[in-house]
Amino acid sequence: MVSVVLGQLPQGAVPVAPAYLPAGLKDAGKESVVVAAGVLAALQPRPTPRGYAGATRAVGALPGLMKQLSEGLSRQKTAAKSLLIRCAASGLLLLFSSLAFAHGGEDHSQDEPAPVVMVTGDAPARLADGSVFLPKAAQRQLGLRTQLAQVAAHAATLELNGRVIADPQAGGKVQATQSGRIDLSPNAVLGRRVAKGEVLATLRPLVGSLERGGQQAQLAELAAQSEAGERRVARLEQLEGIVPAREIETARIELQGLRARRAALGGSLGSESLRAPVAGVVAGVNVVAGQVVEARETLFDIVDPNRLAVEALAYDAGVAAGLGEASAAVPGGELKLTFLGAGQVLREGALPVLFRIAVDKIVANKVPVAVGQPLKVLARTHASREGVAVPSDAVIRNAAGAAQVWVHIGAERFLPRAVKTAPLDAASLLVLEGLAAGERVVVKGAAALARVR
Repeated sequence: MVSVVLGQLPQGAVPVAPAYLPAGLKDAGKESVVVAAGVLAALQPRPTPRGYAGATRAVGALPGLMKQLSEGLSRQKTAAKSLLIRCAASGLLLLFSSLAFAHGGEDHSQDEPAPVVMVTGDAPARLADGSVFLPKAAQRQLGLRTQLAQVAAHAATLELNGRVIADPQAGGKVQATQSGRIDLSPNAVLGRRVAKGEVLATLRPLVGSLERGGQQAQLAELAAQSEAGERRVARLEQLEGIVPAREIETARIELQGLRARRAALGGSLGSESLRAPVAGVVAGVNVVAGQVVEARETLFDIVDPNRLAVEALAYDAGVAAGLGEASAAVPGGELKLTFLGAGQVLREGALPVLFRIAVDKIVANKVPVAVGQPLKVLARTHASREGVAVPSDAVIRNAAGAAQVWVHIGAERFLPRAVKTAPLDAASLLVLEGLAAGERVVVKGAAALARVR
């Protein structure tokens, strides 16, 4: 019950701030509004015997309080009287409402207290239940984006370890056919585009002095024989009609043989031109001018940057035969891969699987890819499973290392949710457990939400 008294404060009464008074009561003045302490205690609903005791004392004090109220009414104006009557009626209503809520006979000692979420101010804050309070202005500043969770069937993916290689039909190597010394061509520049057959270097064979001397002596002998053969053929041609034609033809054939042996021996003593086997870009230069190389040593790598492939390793022959389209994440973008085929011979305990990189991802999007670069290939299989597809940035790791997402549960509240995920492609994950259809998931800015304290 509320008692409004004019004049002196009665014993056991306390003042009430005008902000907590009903509308219209504030005009009466702070000095004239008081509430009996025992009655104020009775207004608080307490489901304990103490609440009944306070209410009993309040009811016993009603006659005295009503007497004080009637005396005050006799000295106030009509507007004040009406105001005080309304206040007294409100106090009685609150008193008996508190008696209706305060009841006994129940044991509440084992009840868990209801969670209380206190939000004060407009600053982002982590609440007691683990959720985050983030005002709209802060959401726009962080660039948060959400999307509705949709449960659907998606193709199951298989994660493979792979690396970028040159397309076997569009790349090549330049190797030394014998031991020798290298003279580089001006075309042998790393990163330069060359045409098929273009000279990249000259190889001068290495031979010993004795071997070289024998070859030169043999070459001189062949030169003399060739000269003698030419004179014999010329003499026989002058005697044509006298000398049988068969003898003249034999002399000509012997001369051609001598010339061929001389050219072959002279070529072995000379240099060899090393040419590009295919058109492309010089991707690797493994030699310098004047270097002595051995036979079968790789000197240059030629790669067509518009025709690259990915070689991955599959440890299950059954899975390797049922692969489809694949993707791989690289810095600056995503590669779309087309399945070409799988080998049938184990290499390091696994089957090699070949994919071709889509040309538009290399040329149009300028995705940086280098031969030999390791990749995580996510290849689709014929199997399927249900889940919610979300971007990879929507799933983060908590302090324990478990995967979680942020769910938008209110206009300015976000709740972390532990989930179970599986890879879907290079840019997406499939949430298998933890999300229901229709929930709004944060797909951009989840990491910023996790940093709110």
